[in-house]
Amino acid sequence: MVKKDNNVEQHLIEELKANYKIKKSAIKSRLKEFKTLPKSKYFNELSFCLLTPQSNAQKCWQAVEQLNLSTASDYKSIAEILKSKTRFHNNKTQYLIKAKNQWKNINQLISSTDNRIKSIQQIRSEMADSNSPNKVKGIGLKEASHFLRNIGKSNNKIAILDRHILRNLKALKIISSDRIKSRKHYLQIEQKYLNLARRLNIPADELDLLLWAKENGEIFK
Repeated sequence: MVKKDNNVEQHLIEELKANYKIKKSAIKSRLKEFKTLPKSKYFNELSFCLLTPQSNAQKCWQAVEQLNLSTASDYKSIAEILKSKTRFHNNKTQYLIKAKNQWKNINQLISSTDNRIKSIQQIRSEMADSNSPNKVKGIGLKEASHFLRNIGKSNNKIAILDRHILRNLKALKIISSDRIKSRKHYLQIEQKYLNLARRLNIPADELDLLLWAKENGEIFK
């Protein structure tokens, strides 16, 4: 049985490596787009990451684009746009409004990584931790990681432990359960993911998009 399991895991590893060769150029191109994203677009990415939990990513991005095209700024107008695009639209409407109100502080926090005042892990913690003055309502470690990756700041040092990552880590027998129990548990699994990326010789940010494409058939966000 152990030998059979090892064969399955090895097959999955070889499949990932083969897919990476095919998609490597497109993945690198996508990540370059993130790194060169104008700062004026950063709030769009934060909005997207606030909307995606337990929701379809493509529809969430459609909601962001629709919000950009509209003059919606009050709770009722924003909720009306979100209700057909994302789950828990009432809560997420509140998150968007609060994030907009604290955007100046969030932007200053993000900028602290440019001059190396803070590490990307520190910035993520400040956005996600409930006792932080820079806490963004609706953002946890996963969403903060997603946001920082989508604005080109992750630098292969953090992981977006979404379902597509967790399912693959479980299939590879790297983790026994695809449920994250706590902040400490998130960081433990994150380290295992980063170790896998090194083992495969695929940068962590690229491996994320590779696994997303494997699960969803496209390279997205």
